[in-house]
Amino acid sequence: MNYYKNFDFAAADKLIRLALKEDVGKGDITSNLLIPDKAKSSANILLKEKAVISGLRIFQRVFKIVDDKIKIKFFTKDGEVYPAGTIIGTVYGNTKNILKCERLSLNILQRMSGISTFVKSLVNKLNNPDIKILDTRKTTPNFRIFEKLAVVIGGGFNHRFGLYDMILIKDNHIVQAGGILKVIDILQKKKIKKYLTEIEVKSVEEFKLIYRYGKELFDIVMLDNFTINDVKKVVGINNGLFKLELSGGINLKNIHLYSKLKGINYISIGSVTHSYKSVDISLDFK
Repeated sequence: MNYYKNFDFAAADKLIRLALKEDVGKGDITSNLLIPDKAKSSANILLKEKAVISGLRIFQRVFKIVDDKIKIKFFTKDGEVYPAGTIIGTVYGNTKNILKCERLSLNILQRMSGISTFVKSLVNKLNNPDIKILDTRKTTPNFRIFEKLAVVIGGGFNHRFGLYDMILIKDNHIVQAGGILKVIDILQKKKIKKYLTEIEVKSVEEFKLIYRYGKELFDIVMLDNFTINDVKKVVGINNGLFKLELSGGINLKNIHLYSKLKGINYISIGSVTHSYKSVDISLDFK
């Protein structure tokens, strides 16, 4: 599967260069002190715990930006699960440049693999291909494109990328606008249908208002912190009219409780990008 088909490599390169500038600054004083300029080395990329590998092309990109003569060979693929002790690949080239890239390339690979592993676990526990696991905007500043790519590699799906590509009316918008009926009135008057439109509700009663007055306005309704019984009530009322998204309090421990639900299209889980654990991966010189 080509996970990188629509990935913005130009944007990624800008972020990588900024991160290199942050890390390297005026130069690697330790390597400059100890390593000859023309020294060459090879190193293994070693996986130290069972995980989904994610971000190989981004890992490679770091080295290409610093020194395109460095050779990298992978023995693994993005999206696949590998056991501890797996040699992900090898790196060969100028020793000082490998050391210059080591930390940043591993930081990206470890974090992306951590997200993909977490998402894969959620997908497996849910065990329902009719419900898609979505990410949120709860991402690391300036690392979003990598984190959202990792979600997809792990078997999840991306929600909106930012405030610019979808209308998502949440509780704070509703409060500031004057309530759900006022939101519906505003949307009816402005007649904006350029973007996918979603609204958050916090009770069955609020959903009934959307169902009664907003049939032509919304594509998705988010059920925030609903009990399973209330979710079932909404599904019965909805009868397939809106796409339904569940959000709030769903995690690895309880996601299996939602596996047999009918009429649910999405579960959004912010923790996939704000509470994941990085995978232990090292670069070991031979």
